[in-house]
Amino acid sequence: MTYTSNSQSGLRQSAIDARRSLSDGYRNRASSRICKRVIHSHEFVSCKSVACYLPSYDEVDTTTIIERAWRAKKRVFAPVIDSGAKMIFRQLAPDTVLTRNFFGLWEPVSGPVIAANRCDLVITPVVVFDDDGNRIGMGSGYFDRCFQFLKRRRRWRRPKLVGLAFDCQRVEKIAPNPWDIPVYQVITESG
Repeated sequence: MTYTSNSQSGLRQSAIDARRSLSDGYRNRASSRICKRVIHSHEFVSCKSVACYLPSYDEVDTTTIIERAWRAKKRVFAPVIDSGAKMIFRQLAPDTVLTRNFFGLWEPVSGPVIAANRCDLVITPVVVFDDDGNRIGMGSGYFDRCFQFLKRRRRWRRPKLVGLAFDCQRVEKIAPNPWDIPVYQVITESG
């Protein structure tokens, strides 16, 4: 089945419901498997800078990825919605002070900022995805606007956008909107 933009809000809610219905134990085990796949990937091993979302309670927990990046001396950044309603990436360190934004998501309060096109790897949240790299997020479009420059790319270079999701969030096909930016790959607990 192919989903169009008219059905994206319903599809989004179904995927959120499926994700939230996972038991805490399953979510923790699946998050651990997903993080191991990321950490052992060529994209992670070879990167010098990684931007990674700070998860809400029902998303894939990225804590292991962030901690491994710190131990490997990689520069770590987290998305922040700035006062102009644009997404930027602010450096994240073990002692960084975090605050919740108006969506209830954690963000660094201060720290150096990196341009999106200077990140090597960006770990993106995903609500719904298909096997062609199409994703549906929470509907605000911050990632799509931030990475519009990737529309002009001829091949994947930098940054590599890697989505993290649980298998229950996969659908057969999404008909992307013209402004949607696909991800390089989506990593789940099964692959």
